[in-house]
Parts: sequence; C-alpha cells; structure tokens
Amino acid sequence: MSSIRVKKLNEKAILPTYGSAAAAGADLYACLEAPITIEPGETAWVGTGIALEVPAGCAGLIYARSSLGTKRGLAPANKVGVVDSDYRGEIRVVLLNHGKMSQTIEHGERIAQFVITPVLTPAYEEVEELSDTQRGTGGFGSTGK
Repeated sequence: MSSIRVKKLNEKAILPTYGSAAAAGADLYACLEAPITIEPGETAWVGTGIALEVPAGCAGLIYARSSLGTKRGLAPANKVGVVDSDYRGEIRVVLLNHGKMSQTIEHGERIAQFVITPVLTPAYEEVEELSDTQRGTGGFGSTGK
C-alpha cells in the first residue's frame, strides 16, 4: 500500500502525518472554525475536514494519542473508532474529557491517530459444540494459574 487517497472537505484541513518513520498511526488534526471546550465528563465531535479512501479489505482505526490521554484526559469516547472501507464521509473524532479540568481543542491540534489494518470477514456458522482447549470456558484471570 503506497498511498491513501484523501479529499479535503475544508480548505483549512491538514492531511494526516506520521510523527516518525516507524510510527504505526498517522496523526489526525482538528479542523475547526472556532476552538471547542470540552468540560469534564462531556464529549464533543471534532471534525478533521477530510474524507479518505480506506483500501478494500482494510479498516481505518481511530485511536487515542497517548499524550492527549495522559496529559489532558482526552480520548475517543468509543475507545476505538472503526472506519469501514466503503465510508466516504468526513473523519470525525468524538473526544471524551475524563479528566477534572475543562480542555480546549484548537484548530490544527493533533486529536487522534489513524491506523490502517487488514480485516478478515469470515462467515459465522452456528454449531452444537466448539473444539476443546486447555483454557476452556475460563474467563478473566483464569490463565497462568
């Protein structure tokens, strides 16, 4: 995969960029007419001003930027956003302020990271029994005992 087709929906939009040569995720930038303040416990839709083409057989995953979460208490409200390969609308991020102070997002600020990943879409088949494993039905905390 050599490039992703991106359409600017707003002339002020900033295309995704990688922070380093080995970065897995590309930074997504806020595209705003005015700053947005997110109060503690509240969410806000933040547009990027771009639409893009996720390749067929892949999905685009929107993850938190670690510095936004650890330093400012802001992270995607749905934890990980999923962009299907047939979606052509604006990429938007719903940020949740899980901190104790109001946080303001400015135009051009990096708000999330975007990772393109292959996706498997197997058929789901109903069966009477599943194969046996050593773990079996052991749930949370059941391994390593």
